[in-house]
Parts: sequence; structure tokens; C-alpha cells
Amino acid sequence: MENNHSMPKEEGLDHSLKLLSEGYQFIMNRRHMFHSNIFETTLLAEKAICLTGKEAAEIFYDNEKFKRKGAAPKRLQKTLFGEGGVQAMDGEAHHHRKAMFMSLMTKESLKEITVLTRKAWENAALKWEREDEIVLYIEAKKILTQVACEWTGVPLPEDKVEKFSTQLGDMYESAAAIGLKHWKGRRSRSSVESWLEDLVEEIREEKLEVPTDKALYQFSMHRDLNGELLDKEIVAVELLNLLRPIVAISVYVCFSALAVHQYPEEAAKLREGESASLQRFVQEVRRFYPFFPFTAARVKQDFVWNDYKFEKDTLTLLDLYGTNHHPEDWENPDRFEPDRFKTWNKSPFDFIPQGGGEYDIGHRCAGEWLTVDIMNVSLDFLVNDLEYDIPVQDLSFSMSQIPSLPESKLVMRIKGTRHADLVTEIQRIFLIKNA
Repeated sequence: MENNHSMPKEEGLDHSLKLLSEGYQFIMNRRHMFHSNIFETTLLAEKAICLTGKEAAEIFYDNEKFKRKGAAPKRLQKTLFGEGGVQAMDGEAHHHRKAMFMSLMTKESLKEITVLTRKAWENAALKWEREDEIVLYIEAKKILTQVACEWTGVPLPEDKVEKFSTQLGDMYESAAAIGLKHWKGRRSRSSVESWLEDLVEEIREEKLEVPTDKALYQFSMHRDLNGELLDKEIVAVELLNLLRPIVAISVYVCFSALAVHQYPEEAAKLREGESASLQRFVQEVRRFYPFFPFTAARVKQDFVWNDYKFEKDTLTLLDLYGTNHHPEDWENPDRFEPDRFKTWNKSPFDFIPQGGGEYDIGHRCAGEWLTVDIMNVSLDFLVNDLEYDIPVQDLSFSMSQIPSLPESKLVMRIKGTRHADLVTEIQRIFLIKNA
């Protein structure tokens, strides 16, 4: 005889507008209200189960119990994810497609992107010498657009960087938007996908020669489980599943600089040259600040967990931000304390800013290592190589805006660089121009 518990349920017809207004705190607020890590609500006119915490994350990433197909709303597919991409796949097809991404995450490839990132920051700093102020978020998007394209082999002329960085930003900045901003995101995705599709065709017809070890070529020539080349539309979507997330790291870069400004005692440790301190600081930025609020799946087959019944095809949301701040899993979760990562046990389920579970067989972000490496290089440059002031500005950030960012997007007054090679390069450029 079954002895199922009655799941806490939020009354009312639909709570989609509340989700938009409460943003990152939607699930957390109801966890407090129900004193439960699981509850039922109604979103987009259908029943939805919301989960939070390490134990819930572990069940959510059980591929025998949940599937991703049909979980993401069409609106998100039209802006953020694209249609037909790896996020919406399950089973062997997902494993095969995920392997295409994981094959890029070699030690050599990750080292290459750190070198590219460092070089891009240095080149940008040379230009900033002639500026009174820069907006870090905007500049970081341009820097990481250049890095992403060079690393993936996507040819991008320098005069197109600013426009392309804006288009890539539109895709994730419109994730929760309605109205004009949503349509702007859709237009940007459609335009970029069309351009990438043309590149794929040119590669396959041998009209465009690109490095064969880069993602552009590898994805263009990838074959599915049936031995068929992927549709060019799918290749474009998957290329954007590399390009877009790399550029989105600019959100973390902005929050890293904010943390340096707001927690000077922690930032001081970064100037001691200890790589472990840098890594812990980066991880705490990823845990502490809002990035993506939750992820979605659907119940694969009926099952019971903790005496709660999950019915087939029920939409289920896992609270990413709330799990990273869960008091059952983190001591003083609302304090910025990088040293907590000295003793973190590296669980794949309590620290999930970019998803949880396993990389190869699950839906944890394939680019998480890449994210951390880029953040390490970027933070090191901001702390140890760039001299700047933070003028008075609005540094507050909203918990309902997705993605959240400091209101000012972090304005900096650049004073110079500490790196001797950069100083020499600046002097060399000056002498050439005035020769």
C-alpha cells in the first residue's frame, strides 16, 4: 500500500508573473513559506514541481527519472538555447552529441583559451589608455567575443566584433524578457544562425578553409548516430552553444570586479600571487552572485521520491541559485567567503551555478572548466595588472532581472597597467605614431 505525502502546493491559477517579478528568489521564497525543499505550483498554465537543495539536485540529474526533451519553453529556445541543441536531448543521442563538446575540453585546448584570454585583455588595455572611462561589462563582452571566435575557429573581422558581441549578448540578456527585448533576442539569434549556416555550407563545399582542430570544422563535419552529417541549422545552434556561453562569462567578470571592490580584505589575498586564492575567489563569485536562476526537466516515468509522487511529463524546476545558497548545504550562505572552498568536498550537486551531475553522461555544462579558467585569467588581470578607480555609481543589482548585473555595468577609470611588457608596448606604439 502506497503511503505518499501530500506535496506542499501554492494556490492560485498561475504564478508565471510572480516568477518574472521575483526572479532568482521565486523558489527560495516558497521554500521559506512551505518550510520544504519541494512544492507544487502552476506556471504557464501547467502544473510544475519546484526543487531545491543538494538532495533534490541529485534526484533531478538522475537520467532514469527525468528527461530534457520538451522542458524548455519555446520562448527560451527562440532566444537562449536554439532549437534542436544538446540541452533538449536524452539517452544515447545526448551522450553522442555531448561527446562532441567534451572532445574540445582537452588540457591543451583549455590552455589555449587561457592564453587567448590573457592576450585579449592586454590588447584591450592598450586601447583603454586613451579612454577616460570604460564600462567593464561592455568591454568584457567584446573581449570574450574575440576569444570565443578565435578559439572555435569562427572567422570574425575586427570591425564586426562590437556588433557580434551585442548580438550574442542579446540571446542571453533576453532569456526572461518580454516585449521588444525578447524580439530583439530572437532577431539576433536568427541573424547569427543564418551566418553560421553559410559558413558550414562553405566548409562542406570546400570553399572556406578553416583549422580542422577547431569547433567550427569539427561540428560541421560531425556525424550523428546514424552516420549522417548534422543539419546545418543544428550545427549553427551547437556552435552558438559554445560562443554564447563564453560571452556570457562577461556577467561573471563584472561580478568578479564588483566583489574585488566590495570585499577588499578578500581581494588583498589575490595580490599575494597564490593561485589557490584566485581559484577560491572565482568559485565564490560563481556561488554567491546570481547567474542563471533554475533549470528545467520533465518527469520521464512515474516515480516516488521521499514519499512524494512524481507523475510522467510533469514540468520540474531545479533552483540553481537557491541550491548554491541553501542553508542545509552551506554555512553562512549569504556571506561572501572564498575560504569556504578550502574544505568543499567537490560534490556535483550542492554547487551548481551551471548545472549539476556528471559532465559526460549528464547535463552539467560542458564548458564549466573553461568558464573557471577564463574567470581566473580575467580576475588575475584586473587585480594584478590593471590600475583603475571605481567612481561613484549605482552598483546595486536586481534579483528579478535575468541575468542580473550591477546597474551601472561597472564603470572604471583606467589609470594604467602594472605589467612591464604592456608599458613597453605602449611606449613603442607611441614612438611609432610620433616618428
